[in-house]
Amino acid sequence: MTPPGLRPPPPLGASALAPGTYEDRVVIVTGGGTGLGKAIATEFGRLGASVGILSRDEHHRAAGVAAVEAAGGTALAARCDIRDADSIASAFDDVEARLGPIDVLVNNAAGNFPVPAEDMSPNAWRTVVDIVLNGTFLCCRDLARRLIPARRDGAIVNVGASYAWTGGPGFAHSAAAKAGVKNLTETLAVEWGPYGIRVNGLVPGLMPHEDETAAIAAVPGKYEVQDSRVPAGRVGFPRELAWAATYLCSPYASYISGHSLVVDGANWQRRHTVQPPFIPIREQLNRPPFGESDPPQPAGRAPGPGPGPSKGADS
Repeated sequence: MTPPGLRPPPPLGASALAPGTYEDRVVIVTGGGTGLGKAIATEFGRLGASVGILSRDEHHRAAGVAAVEAAGGTALAARCDIRDADSIASAFDDVEARLGPIDVLVNNAAGNFPVPAEDMSPNAWRTVVDIVLNGTFLCCRDLARRLIPARRDGAIVNVGASYAWTGGPGFAHSAAAKAGVKNLTETLAVEWGPYGIRVNGLVPGLMPHEDETAAIAAVPGKYEVQDSRVPAGRVGFPRELAWAATYLCSPYASYISGHSLVVDGANWQRRHTVQPPFIPIREQLNRPPFGESDPPQPAGRAPGPGPGPSKGADS
C-alpha cells in the first residue's frame, strides 16, 4: 500500500499571514508576470502590498498586474531588463514615484534551458549567468543604495534552486549562477544586517504552472508520474511558494536572514539505497553523440524559467 504522503495545502485564495500584513508596504517582484513570480506577486497584493511587476515583456507585465488586481491588490507594471543597471534604476524610480519607497524586493526573474555543457555557446552561458546572477546582484544593490542612506529597513528574497548545492547536469549555466546567488544571499545578509536589511533565499521544488517555456516543457518524460517523484507524494502548488515568500519578508521573520528556505517536499535530499542505472545527460535529452549532426546550442536569448516547473520567471 502506498503511503498517503503530505496533505494538500489550504485552498487557493487562503493566506498564511493576517490580512493587511503588508498594508502601506511597496514590493517589487522581478519576473512577476508569469509562473511562480506571478503567484508571489499576487499573494503580496492579497495581503495589502502595492506591487511593482518588473519584466521586459509587455504581456507578462500586464498579466502580473491583472492577477494582483484580481486578488484585490494594487499593482503597476514597469519595464526592466535586470541585466542593465540603468534599466533597473529607471524601473525602481518609476515604482517609487507611483507607489512610494520600496520595502521588499523579490528577485524571481530567471533564464534557463536544458543543454549539455559541450553544446553550450559562450553567449548562452553569458546570457543565463547575466540574468540569474548579475541581475540578482544589481537589483539587490540598487535597493540597498536607496534604503541605507534613508535609514530604512527592508527585506530581500532571492529565488534559488536546489542544484546550487548539488550541481545540475544539463543546466551548467543556471546551476553555477544559482550557486552564486546562494553565496551572494549569505554574503549580503551579513553586510547589510547592520542596516536592518534582511536577505534570504527561497528554493522551489516541482511546482507545475501554466507558464513553463517550450524548452523546459520539451524535456523527455517531463510530465510523467510527477507526483511519484517526490517523497511528499505530490508536487507543490505555486501558492505554497508564495506563502513562504510573504513569511520571509514579514515582521514575523524579523530574525531570519542569510537563510535559504527549500519548499520541495524533501525532494532534493532523497537518495537511493542502490542507485538506479546512470543515464548521461545527452541520452536524457535524446541528443546524439557530440559532433554527430547535433549542432552546438545557438547563440541567443535564454528562454524562460528554471529547470522544470521548479521556478518561474521572465526577465
